[in-house]
Amino acid sequence: MNYSKDIERCIDYIEANIKENLTAEEIAAVAGYSLYHFCRVFSLCREMTVMEYVRSRKLSLAAVELFSGRSVTEIALDYGFETPGGFTKAFRKAYGYSPSQYAARMAGYLQDGPEFEIGGYLMDPVFVTKPAFKTAGYGIATNVTDSSYTKDIASFWSQYEGENLEDKMYSILNPPRHGEVGLCVPANGDGNAVYLLGVIVEDFSRVTPDMLTVEVPAAEYAVFTTPPVDGTEDGDPDVFVQVIRSTWRYIFEEWFPASGYAFDEDKLDFEFYDERCHLRVDTVMEIYIPVRERA
Repeated sequence: MNYSKDIERCIDYIEANIKENLTAEEIAAVAGYSLYHFCRVFSLCREMTVMEYVRSRKLSLAAVELFSGRSVTEIALDYGFETPGGFTKAFRKAYGYSPSQYAARMAGYLQDGPEFEIGGYLMDPVFVTKPAFKTAGYGIATNVTDSSYTKDIASFWSQYEGENLEDKMYSILNPPRHGEVGLCVPANGDGNAVYLLGVIVEDFSRVTPDMLTVEVPAAEYAVFTTPPVDGTEDGDPDVFVQVIRSTWRYIFEEWFPASGYAFDEDKLDFEFYDERCHLRVDTVMEIYIPVRERA
């Protein structure tokens, strides 16, 4: 049995039938497993139940539909939610806003061209306390005092020329969830650092000698979501880079001075890239800033 390939085949089936009223029994049949065995394997591999995965994908795709001009009711029923109220409740739990609030907040930023206004109510962070976690992957040595230093993954990997390290990383590490972490780890006091693109792992047992590992300590974070840009094939990838840079600048030049918070230098900041930054009209990523209340 190749559980990894069987799960991927089921995920392909889910994607092809995402607007249908899918059941766990139906998806298990695609894998050829009993319902009990399939649900157990899927949960172990994905760290969520199969129906949680189905719902998360429905909500993710429905979020894009909000910019099509269709009503919330139409979208809710199209993606198999029994009532618009049930859809709104699930959407708010996933994204922090109702569908109409999400569309209103994002709409002003979905525009052509590279000019974006960073700031305002859209850039109010969400505060979360995150436990310690492990990440592993690939990176480069850098120096934050160097003029060529860049803090964002999008810029670094857009300029990288070599083998597809992202696919290689996922193949070897097989992380329980999709999503890349980008962080800089100071090496010493003279500005040297390691810039890492990694995934969150349960342990380092799969790590190969050419990989880097980091244990990120528990911290309280202010989490900023970048303004959305067109990340489809018709969009300009450089715009995403510009928006990430502008968001970092906004955090330190505008948000911190007025926030009542200070950067917690004993912790690590990081960027997080999940499915919302892949080929979407509302492409975004998150920046996690460790904070403490200002004395």
